[in-house]
Amino acid sequence: MPEFYIQHLTVYSYQNSVRDSANQIMLYPISDEYQQVIKQDVKISGDPLVDIYRDYYGNEVGVFTYNEPHTELNIKSKLKVETISRPLPVDDMFATLQWDKLEQLKNQIPYIDYLKQEQFSGLEELRQIVRPERKTDYTPYQASLHFCKCIYDNFEYIKGVTTVETTLDEIWQLRAGVCQDFAHILLVMLRLINIPARYVSGYICPNKNGMRGEGATHAWAEAYIPEYGWLGLDPTNNCIANETHVRLAVGRNFSDCSPVKGVYKGGGDHILSVSVLVGNEDNLQADFGDIIESVNQTVNNRNSYQRHIEIVHQQQQQQQQ
Repeated sequence: MPEFYIQHLTVYSYQNSVRDSANQIMLYPISDEYQQVIKQDVKISGDPLVDIYRDYYGNEVGVFTYNEPHTELNIKSKLKVETISRPLPVDDMFATLQWDKLEQLKNQIPYIDYLKQEQFSGLEELRQIVRPERKTDYTPYQASLHFCKCIYDNFEYIKGVTTVETTLDEIWQLRAGVCQDFAHILLVMLRLINIPARYVSGYICPNKNGMRGEGATHAWAEAYIPEYGWLGLDPTNNCIANETHVRLAVGRNFSDCSPVKGVYKGGGDHILSVSVLVGNEDNLQADFGDIIESVNQTVNNRNSYQRHIEIVHQQQQQQQQ
């Protein structure tokens, strides 16, 4: 049973002084038979009172307000979590019977939410790619693994070309991005063949194989498999998410699972910086001046996707000349 120590620091830096910062945090890992939180300490600037509740999807959510004027907001979570490897599906039931069982679930709660399809201009194109696969002899388990590999093989992992606000259209056109982009495309593909699928936020922890996104915040998808339950699929690494993936929250998409979000009174731009340290010992020396992940939310840095498209377009023009 692996044990992981995780430190997660979120820093909001404001151009001007702000106040009445109301925030929601989803930094409390899921506790169930395959994952247990041994201890956790959450510290927030100004030491505000944090009210905790469970949302519609079963996630533990904290809300707080920092009323005093401030130019920076720090939210730090330090935790120890234990994970247990989950057995894989046996997958010995006839494929047709499994698809019939999924058909019976599509109008039942909570599966309705996990089958709702977000509309985007590339949806029909993706539907034409996915539809023939449903006509094969794949079981839902086999189909899920197949689409996970399809994304891994056909999408390029590039940091910085997308943001949390990047749309499905942009991801589909670019065929590149990071873990949350790959997870969103996999959700679309699974839902198109009537497999309930949900978004998962969390951490991917170090292991001997080494994986993309290791030691950082991560995102993947879960597919509902008849007679088994929710199966974690990580298209960024083309693997099943198991004991090295620590789950924070689940939902329909990223917006349901955002680790930190909020609003405030005040003007000017702000910068969001996120730093995550993951290890196997309770002696992580955090140098949070060296930010591992940094998301600049100022207007000037919003268009990294557009810059990448322009570069690709220029390269295509040069090849045609």
